[in-house]
Amino acid sequence: MKTGFVQFCPVLGDVNTNVQTIDRLVRSVEQADLLVLPELCTTGYNFASKEQAWDTSESIEDGTSVRRLVSLCREKKMHIVAGINERDGDKLYNSAVLVGPNGVVGKYRKMHLFMNEKDIFQPGDLGLPVFDIGWGKIGLLICFDWVFPEAWRILALEGADIICHPSNLVIPGLCQRAVPVNALMNRVYVVTANRIGAEGDLTFTGLSVIADPKGEVIAQASSVDEEVAVVDVDIALARDKMITPRNDVLGDRRPDEYGRLLKS
Repeated sequence: MKTGFVQFCPVLGDVNTNVQTIDRLVRSVEQADLLVLPELCTTGYNFASKEQAWDTSESIEDGTSVRRLVSLCREKKMHIVAGINERDGDKLYNSAVLVGPNGVVGKYRKMHLFMNEKDIFQPGDLGLPVFDIGWGKIGLLICFDWVFPEAWRILALEGADIICHPSNLVIPGLCQRAVPVNALMNRVYVVTANRIGAEGDLTFTGLSVIADPKGEVIAQASSVDEEVAVVDVDIALARDKMITPRNDVLGDRRPDEYGRLLKS
């Protein structure tokens, strides 16, 4: 199967322009089964206030941007993971939505909020779901979630073949080094779709990356350019958890000895 990332520079607060850019970039891809877009890709990221964020938020169930993404998936016969500024009642969530030709497949709300996100968004409350899209099982993380190995491992234990990771990374060099390691340790594919450009005092680091279950980087973007990359993925490789003929990275765990993980 073919999966990839879309790296670009969203315009803060201009949803229509951002969706048009997404449409253009996705249409530039000749063939793909799954594409991953950056965190908060329809709205931009560095909101000055919760009120500014509220003005560009939308419901995932009936939001205009989500409907346009579904329409694009239907036309291109693919699935897309996109970062969305989700409104639910009077709350905002930094979310990722998985959509396909038949509509919304599922969503994830960012569990580990970074810096000023804590002033705007609620911490995610949907756990770490994995979604079966037929040819593979998809797990979702968002940006700063990369720091927490527990999240990666739970998605692997739940059967994820590909972990899609919409991001707006601003700390140079760290996450992009960690992604191949997490792919290796969990024997999964990881697609990190980062953004480029700057908003206020934040400069985004680009370098979107795809790593395979052997920990090899099989695609990487530049730090400054708008780019789309698509690679072939072998789902069977992600389902082979044997790191040696006698060692299964999941089967050899000792959960009876990991009780400390349950303590705060």
